[in-house]
Amino acid sequence: MPFSREKLRKRRQLRVRNRLRKYSTGRLRLSVFKSSKNIYAQIIDDNIGSTLVSVSTLEKSLGFVGKNNIDAAKVVGSEIGNRAKKAGVEEVYFDFGQNTVEVNWNVFVKEASSKK
Repeated sequence: MPFSREKLRKRRQLRVRNRLRKYSTGRLRLSVFKSSKNIYAQIIDDNIGSTLVSVSTLEKSLGFVGKNNIDAAKVVGSEIGNRAKKAGVEEVYFDFGQNTVEVNWNVFVKEASSKK
């Protein structure tokens, strides 16, 4: 019996997350999700199971509502870096979930890491 799309997606997500946890060594997780219209990012502490910092293009203060492009990735990456710095977060590991790595992720990571 073949697996459904949802089961395959969940298996991919767990495989990536478990592989990342193996090498995380106590760091916080930077989870990023890109829909067809928006980009969402959050820093999660898996030990206590709560979100410390979150940013998305849905925030009107960023000025990118409904945008999902490289400029939006730069702004969201920069903002998550600023908010993480204010929250005292020094190191995170990047979790892209079941999504594939593409140009927007590279720009996002570069902007987020430049705020150290």
